[in-house]
Amino acid sequence: MGQLSHVPNSEDLVFMKDLVESGKVKPIIEKQYTLNEAADALDYYSDGHPLGKVVINIADMESE
Repeated sequence: MGQLSHVPNSEDLVFMKDLVESGKVKPIIEKQYTLNEAADALDYYSDGHPLGKVVINIADMESE
């Protein structure tokens, strides 16, 4: 099965926002990395199929 491709529009984004805010949909974050660890994040992602989202957090850069 290939990847599903869809170009979101504002109505779709509002619908998804409402689902997340109501708790009906919960994003699963498997791992988080700082921007300095972006290469590690890409390596982790490319090694297989993560079960959740792999996040690169740029907010951590403000404290460095």
